Amino acid sequence: MRQIVLDTETTGLDWRNGDRVIEIGCVELLNRSLTGRHFHVYLNPERGIDAEAVAVHGITEEFLADKPKFADVAADFEDFVRDAELVIHNASFDVGFLDNELSLLGRDKLKRLCAGVIDTLKLAKEQNPGKKASLDALCDRYEIDNGHRELHGALLDAELLAEVYLAMTRGQESLIMALDDEPAMHTADAGGVPRARVAVKVLRASDEELQAHDSVLADIAKANKGLCLWLPLEEPAAA
Repeated sequence: MRQIVLDTETTGLDWRNGDRVIEIGCVELLNRSLTGRHFHVYLNPERGIDAEAVAVHGITEEFLADKPKFADVAADFEDFVRDAELVIHNASFDVGFLDNELSLLGRDKLKRLCAGVIDTLKLAKEQNPGKKASLDALCDRYEIDNGHRELHGALLDAELLAEVYLAMTRGQESLIMALDDEPAMHTADAGGVPRARVAVKVLRASDEELQAHDSVLADIAKANKGLCLWLPLEEPAAA
């Protein structure tokens, strides 16, 4: 399972108003482990940067003046994320900006390029309704050190988000490990000697039990004007 944890920084809040991507940061997860591979680039947006945005990420027009344009790195970006599942915090924001950049070049959008998108903001709100779900708040919740995060930065935030995502979904990892271990537990004894699998005993309902079951369903249907989810539609119970 290959996943890419991704973050961007932009000139403003809305690509529909002409805002552009100025930084992309990605880190790679393979089978839920960081591989050390990453993709990171600053981009010249060929336009100004909102003062509010500079206050957030600290990236200035002067700094980006000699940086490549998105067209110069598009192929490398596509190669890095192709066929992977993306993990993004507030995914609609980053996906909207990146799809716009790709569309301006006549290239396929992310949904055709990648295997899917996990939105960690949505996941955090589902896991802890009513609690703060910013990246800083999640770092605090899962005890991930973000003391070096004075400003937003795409690569730094992607690295932090990778740790947050792994912490948020650690139960899934335990379940996968348990399932992987289960066959060995049933096919060998403590000394590792193979043993025969015990047949499962099937207990079938008696005629009296089936009649009692039908009677309960009929009572449910009668109380609900003939409606009962456990009765076939073609054979509704008599009222």
